[in-house]
Amino acid sequence: MAVPPSTHPHRLLPLFLGLFQGALLLFFALFVTYEEPSAQSEDTNLVANQVYSTFPFFQDIQVMLVVGLGLLLAFLPHYGFSALTHNFLLLNFSMQWALVLQGLLHHFHNGQIHLDLHKLLLSEFAAVTVLISVGAILGRASPCQLLVMATCEIPVYLASEWVIVTSLGVLDVGGTITIHVFSCYFGLGVSKALFWSTQPPLHPKETPTPRSDLMSLVGMLILWVFWPSFVAVLCQPSDAQHRAILNTLLAMSASAITTVMASSLLEKDGKLSLGHLQNGSLAGGVAIGVVADMAMPPVAAIALGSLSAMVCVLGFRFLTPLLGRKLTLHDQCGIHNLHGLPGIVGAAASIVAVLVTSKDTSGSHSSQLSPVGGNASEVVEGQWGGRGAGTQALCQAGGLAVAVGASLLAGLLTGAALRLPCLARPPEQLCFDDSLYFKIQDQAESPEPGSGAEEGALALKEKV
Repeated sequence: MAVPPSTHPHRLLPLFLGLFQGALLLFFALFVTYEEPSAQSEDTNLVANQVYSTFPFFQDIQVMLVVGLGLLLAFLPHYGFSALTHNFLLLNFSMQWALVLQGLLHHFHNGQIHLDLHKLLLSEFAAVTVLISVGAILGRASPCQLLVMATCEIPVYLASEWVIVTSLGVLDVGGTITIHVFSCYFGLGVSKALFWSTQPPLHPKETPTPRSDLMSLVGMLILWVFWPSFVAVLCQPSDAQHRAILNTLLAMSASAITTVMASSLLEKDGKLSLGHLQNGSLAGGVAIGVVADMAMPPVAAIALGSLSAMVCVLGFRFLTPLLGRKLTLHDQCGIHNLHGLPGIVGAAASIVAVLVTSKDTSGSHSSQLSPVGGNASEVVEGQWGGRGAGTQALCQAGGLAVAVGASLLAGLLTGAALRLPCLARPPEQLCFDDSLYFKIQDQAESPEPGSGAEEGALALKEKV
């Protein structure tokens, strides 16, 4: 006998969030505190310098994730409220959940976790993986499903990051492998397990409108402007950070121009595809992250930005339809084209960079803040921290394999769990519709017979 769906789907979300926030409140009361202020002026100046150097980058990243990414996901005309709000909810939920797990794993000393801005920044980086992954199933999953997905993804991400960065010693200052590649294939694994053998049919509310595409385009522009902060924030505030900013700007500028060129060539009459422009312009930022702080000529950043944009546009044009037909793989936002393919290109570029970079500049290759160890910086001395170039290149390839393999497997298992009826997956006729989750003001004041909200409510009632 099949398990019936929840008879009160509207109560699942507040119950889930209430239990989570209550447990977190208790955890913070018992175990979390701030660093003790030091009376030494040198320590005080060090903390002040760290705040003044990090917080502007942190603010930029906040704008990227809350505003830029939220608007980028608002290309669905009847799902704008949901895209923005669920993105905002998942960011806060995942950040707090990552803060707890990172604190227990890496910062739990003498029964206390000492909170600082660096730890908060790292937890926000972990939350980024969730925001990217949900793009594969955007509009077809309930908020409870998304929260369960975040609950499962964060610990897997932290484990894979430890293996990739700490155990293998992979160089990835901008999160190309650890964040973009991992989150892409985790999201695709969830999508494959959730929809399994059939690709969801094209929904009548799935097609963007000029207004919704304009919102998404504005989101892309915000992400484009602030992306160098995301890549450079974990670098040492010196030549490495300066180089990371310059390389990111060059790569993203090249990807913007290449996207316009490639889209014009592929589309009829030379017209541009807004989908290509919204995603391809950001592909350079995804690819450059893994090599942004390495000593390489500026032309390499431009070439990498152009190549990643070309791969992204070709992926939208040819690979996505092919994967849909052959593998019945559903990818609502095209995260494979924006995060997966450029991430693989960036990882390959890091292998080449390790092999060809001259030894006299190797001391600055990986000067970046520790991804797991508080405020202390870890500057690698000598040739790749004592490794040969060939060994480091193999580690880069191994990190990519770990990110893809671990994320796919974990995504498939998570997607299978999301099929549980109790998580209130929306019926097909109510997908991509804000009225299922929001009280729309004009509809509430002047409902019309046969309106979309009324039909949605009746359909949900019949399902329940």
